[in-house]
Amino acid sequence: MRLTIIHPCIGRRPGQEYIRTWQMEPLPAATIAGLTPKDVDIKFYDDRMEDIPFDEPTDLVAISVETYTAKRAYQIASEYRRRKTPVVMGGFHAALCPDEVARHAEVVVIGEAELTWPQVIDDARHGTLKKVYRQEKRPSLAGLKPDRSVFRGKRYLPIGLVEAGRGCHLKCEFCAVQTVFDSTQTRRPVDDIIAELRQLKDTKKLFFFVDDNITSNLAQAKEFFRALIPLKVRWVSQSSINAAHDEEFLDLLARSGCQGVLIGFESLNPANLKAMNKSFNTMRGGFEQALNNLRRHRIRVYGTFIFGYDGDTPGSFDPTIDFAQEHSLYIAAFNHLTPFPGTPLYERLVKENRMLYEAWWLDDRYSYNRIPFQPKGMEPDELQRGCLAARRRFYSWPSIVRRSLAPVNRSNGFMWRNFYLINGLHRNDVSLRDHYPLGDEAWRGTILQAN
Repeated sequence: MRLTIIHPCIGRRPGQEYIRTWQMEPLPAATIAGLTPKDVDIKFYDDRMEDIPFDEPTDLVAISVETYTAKRAYQIASEYRRRKTPVVMGGFHAALCPDEVARHAEVVVIGEAELTWPQVIDDARHGTLKKVYRQEKRPSLAGLKPDRSVFRGKRYLPIGLVEAGRGCHLKCEFCAVQTVFDSTQTRRPVDDIIAELRQLKDTKKLFFFVDDNITSNLAQAKEFFRALIPLKVRWVSQSSINAAHDEEFLDLLARSGCQGVLIGFESLNPANLKAMNKSFNTMRGGFEQALNNLRRHRIRVYGTFIFGYDGDTPGSFDPTIDFAQEHSLYIAAFNHLTPFPGTPLYERLVKENRMLYEAWWLDDRYSYNRIPFQPKGMEPDELQRGCLAARRRFYSWPSIVRRSLAPVNRSNGFMWRNFYLINGLHRNDVSLRDHYPLGDEAWRGTILQAN
């Protein structure tokens, strides 16, 4: 049996190279490859960096779909549908919008694939594929072994992606993770992760644990960090800010090789944080104390901020940028609020009649960084311009130089050497992302729906 796995791009502008910071290893593709029986012939194509050979013979096509890649995924599926090749789709968007995805795929996998994927392959062998495979309960992640051989020969950013846990127990209003996983988290056995890292540590200088919140279960996180210490690897991950008030956690974080954490600050406005269900961001001294604690342990911070909640106005941007610069954040993101389908935020904005597109991710009028809803405190264009101006100011050369000299950012030679490279990549991306198309602008086919 022949299986083709495809990672769709967000979109493509003819004649323009794909945005480099979007080109990390697509771990879901390796996970699916690892779940596939060894006697299946697997081909993998990454739509971000290579042409897809649609005429190459295959028996089944697998596409993991995110909301931002849905339009392109449906274009790809249509090409295979014209060639009478069945397409199976899964991923976050399939869990959020199963009926929509079912219109564009012969098979839909809803939920995590660890238990359902082997059944899909067996049914495909016997010509008995079902329309829907649904995983109701959270499967164990024990024994999970991504097959990274599918990445050979492809030019990804030099960061090793590893999954230690999946999901998050928090209930942030805007977050699709809490919708898909029902505010729960599962974790891989520590020994499994350590064995995977041992295999990769000689070829990767930095690891990114892709967990939605590596500190969702603090006790288990500490156990994992203790096991990491002897490996002497460098790593980064995503964390909720409440963990920054736990001294034992911070000590283990530093000793285990953590170089930085991505923290969702989201807003400096307490009313906005309350609306998001993120009031815990202000606990025990709030941002200031948390950042002091992280700096004391030489942990760098990638801060993310979102604008567009009801308490935001055009005056919200400058204080936020000032905050990010004063605290010498290693890098930062300044994004508009995005209502992903299926989230409490999306449902609220629909009820309030504030959505500007019925399904923004498929609408031809929509492009990346366009505002898909009506904010209360400013016009959509003001919100879009404010986010762009914030990025430009934060990634100006004077800002980059000042932040590079902060003791926390130059406390480690490896991270300081890469500071200018990483910030330079983000500086170059500032305007590239604005109005980036969803879907390939050069594609002239017709979206063909599945029967």
